[in-house]
Amino acid sequence: MSNFLFDEFNPLPAKAWKQKIQVDLKGADYNETLLWHTDEGVIVKPFYTKEDRKNTKIKVPKKGFNICQAIFIDDEKIANSLAIDALQRGANSIQFKATKTFDYKTVLNSIDIENTSIYFNFSFLNADFQIELANFCSSQNTFFQTDIIGNLAEQGNWFTNLKADHNQLEKIVENTDNCISISGDLYQNAGANITQQLAYTLAHANEYLNHFRGYFADKIHFNFAVGSNYFFEIAKLRAFRILWESLLNEYAIKDVETHIFTQPSLRNKTLYDYNVNMLRTTSESMSAILGGSNTISNVSYDEIYHKSNEFGERIARNQLLILQQESYLSEAQNFADGAYYIDSITHQLAQNALTLFKLIEKSGGFLKQLKAGIIQKKINESAAKEEEKFNAKEIVLLGTNLQVNSTDEMKSELELYPFIKQRHIKTLITPIVRKRLSETVEKQRLDNE
Repeated sequence: MSNFLFDEFNPLPAKAWKQKIQVDLKGADYNETLLWHTDEGVIVKPFYTKEDRKNTKIKVPKKGFNICQAIFIDDEKIANSLAIDALQRGANSIQFKATKTFDYKTVLNSIDIENTSIYFNFSFLNADFQIELANFCSSQNTFFQTDIIGNLAEQGNWFTNLKADHNQLEKIVENTDNCISISGDLYQNAGANITQQLAYTLAHANEYLNHFRGYFADKIHFNFAVGSNYFFEIAKLRAFRILWESLLNEYAIKDVETHIFTQPSLRNKTLYDYNVNMLRTTSESMSAILGGSNTISNVSYDEIYHKSNEFGERIARNQLLILQQESYLSEAQNFADGAYYIDSITHQLAQNALTLFKLIEKSGGFLKQLKAGIIQKKINESAAKEEEKFNAKEIVLLGTNLQVNSTDEMKSELELYPFIKQRHIKTLITPIVRKRLSETVEKQRLDNE
């Protein structure tokens, strides 16, 4: 065939399609009947054409995604053994989590740190230790997920105090690379809608840009959590790349790559009918891949109630391996390019988030609004709206608020406390709290077992 099949048909503009739909509606209002207005301020149409393309060049990673295994450092030798095992079984990235300093030479023994992306997530702040560790690794593939503002937002307090934390951070930034991480995942897991997640993450990062006067922007990277709204989550990650590049342009900063570390959300994970969590994380991991994540760390189906275990971690890792190797998504970072629907919602999300970001900056910036409790209030309002929809079954979690297995019992399975822990400490600000949608329902079911 010398001609393409569709060359035989005359192209129709969007206006013609809309006129045809209005005829078929037989008098019903097109806008009221077919347009979906989301909580993010996005308008979803019943059809899309090339007129919806924005032709914005989004700078996605040059190579496919890394598969990351998260490992908590309690015993250095065990952590090292687990890391080596994960790398031999398909992971090509490791996230080490720690609550105190450790013998990093033992932890990293026999690991090819030059060719393995290593992320360090510390719940403490120690500049000297971090600089020493960075010098030992001496690799552009080493990332430190240090975020003093994120710690303030989640814990309600600085690590030490404002001045001491900033002094420590300045020392870290001057002596290490890839050393500031923006905890955008916090806002998603606390119940913020996607527009809020984007705006708060951008405003959060802008506090560091302001503090360092635009210098060291290339040392900032981002953590995101991905929920189950499949196309919107793809668009979220792509929209953030547009937003971050736009913000850097305001500082006259060019050619800085946006590095995104992604995990599936815990907000929609459930205690009962827990195997469904595997389906949720598969969909969310696909969104992360198609959205252009640099590194993805999947969560185990039993993450919320079981201690770390070989079976759960192997399944989580293999989910990503199947998507990468069997589903041929190893180089899928460009797959969403040119998709009319994704293009449309990407730019709507970016525009709405930019509008909210400007309001935050006009009101004094992210830290000022955080200290005033405004950010927390807005997230709580969004979370409450989401919980209302969950209770009304407008948001469905199978096995929890729909198709419930009444014989399912979990009390004897709990190795970890799966709910919000009440903290009785004095805080400078109201913390932003990560909370799962199904916690209230699950508590009631556990009480009745």
